[in-house]
Amino acid sequence: MENQNNQTAPQQPNDITSSGTSNNADVEDRQGVTEQRTESYSRYDEGVAQVTTQNIPTSTAESSSLTRATSGEISIVRTRFAPSPTGFLHIGGVRTALFAWLIAKQNNGEFVLRIEDTDKAREVEGSVEQIQETLSWLGLNWDFGPDNPGELGSCLQSMRLQHYYEWGRKLIDRGLAYADPYTTEQLEGFRAEAISNKKPFLYRDYRPENPPIWDGSQPLRLLVKEPKAYAWHDEVRGDLSAGPEALDDFILIKTDGYPTYNFAHIVDDAEMGITHIVRADEFIASTPRFLSLYEALELTPPKFVTVPPILGPTGSKKLSKRDGAKDVLEYRDEGFLQSTVINFLALLGWNPGTEQEMFTVQELIDTFDVARIQSSGARFDPKRIEWLNGMHIRALSTDDLYEKVSDYWHPASANFPIEFKKSVLELVKERMKTLNELSDISWYFFKDPTPDEALATLTLDETKLSRERALALLKASIEICRESDFTIQGLHDAFYALSEKEHSTPSELFKLLRIVMVGGT
Repeated sequence: MENQNNQTAPQQPNDITSSGTSNNADVEDRQGVTEQRTESYSRYDEGVAQVTTQNIPTSTAESSSLTRATSGEISIVRTRFAPSPTGFLHIGGVRTALFAWLIAKQNNGEFVLRIEDTDKAREVEGSVEQIQETLSWLGLNWDFGPDNPGELGSCLQSMRLQHYYEWGRKLIDRGLAYADPYTTEQLEGFRAEAISNKKPFLYRDYRPENPPIWDGSQPLRLLVKEPKAYAWHDEVRGDLSAGPEALDDFILIKTDGYPTYNFAHIVDDAEMGITHIVRADEFIASTPRFLSLYEALELTPPKFVTVPPILGPTGSKKLSKRDGAKDVLEYRDEGFLQSTVINFLALLGWNPGTEQEMFTVQELIDTFDVARIQSSGARFDPKRIEWLNGMHIRALSTDDLYEKVSDYWHPASANFPIEFKKSVLELVKERMKTLNELSDISWYFFKDPTPDEALATLTLDETKLSRERALALLKASIEICRESDFTIQGLHDAFYALSEKEHSTPSELFKLLRIVMVGGT
């Protein structure tokens, strides 16, 4: 693949060049779920669509969805987030959703949440609910989704199987798709033959001359009549291209009755009128396949917006669970604000072009620009999100912050008046980085501290203060408190003056005072 704008093109995996490793999917599509095939896969009341050979269309009569997708009648900007329910929603997935949501909102468009649940072997129970809860907490509300499909029809792919059969039949009738009659063993034999001949394995080199009529019991494959080079424009990466070696006859519908990702997302995007696809960079390698299918289906591709990878804290590799790629809802549970997470994610791969680092959601809607999405990887910095959270906490009024910390107070605060608790919050919020720190930094306002002799001794050792010198500093501090007007500036000046007079550092003095007053440092 080459970048026609002289940008550094991402290195392509072998399936785009010569080895044909993508065809491992041919074997996988036959395994695992094949044994689970029954006469009917249907449980509409449980959200699982019916899959039977009787559902496969036998004519070219076009449905309203086919007509709508090819008519070009969609004019509104419409984006989508289409996760698979195979686990928790992590930072990278939510960043994709955010960018798609921002594009829709700043164009007065619509945002679609679609669940790509066609890989039943990998589906994790509760994932759909977790996805919806995550987006709802972040305020990334969808106009159409599993709970409100509206004019788009179901936003669960497992409920849209008939749509894929209709488009598959259209390709069959035009001579652009066929039933794959080969067994897994036969495919492995073809692969071994290619290896022995020192050639890349391409399914099209072993295409059957007289394939059987497709009845749903075999995979349905796209027929790539004339492999050719493709060129396309990406809103972030610029002009890209790939040679004909990137193409092969790939599977559209598997033996379990479910479509492959390559087929389903193109059909759904067309029928739902998606205008912009925000996607991860690993999909660049598959774009030639997508384009060949758009062409076969006589569809105009939407705009591609490829976001950069999120790198770990060192910037040397992609973010992993070990580096902090955790369930986004864990940030909520750890006391991060929704506005912080949105702000942090927006800056992972997007540069506003100014020195501004703190954004409200409305400011992001107003200033977000696809042209300023970077192509190079964005480094995930856990310290930065903590710092940013502290900034967002301090930007809240005390009343607004009080509403958000109801679950974080120390139990001893339960019977104290609201106004007193708000005054405490006003004092401690300058030190807060997360909401769940509130109890640890405010409990001593609600209960008497317990002297910690061991900590006091340790502090004296660390500061090299003798007990006599520590007592002298404490006695002088008591006098300051007796004479002080208890303004912040007054106390500040008095204690710094004491520190200078007694040839002590402010750090030594303040550590000592905190042990005496709150039992800790």
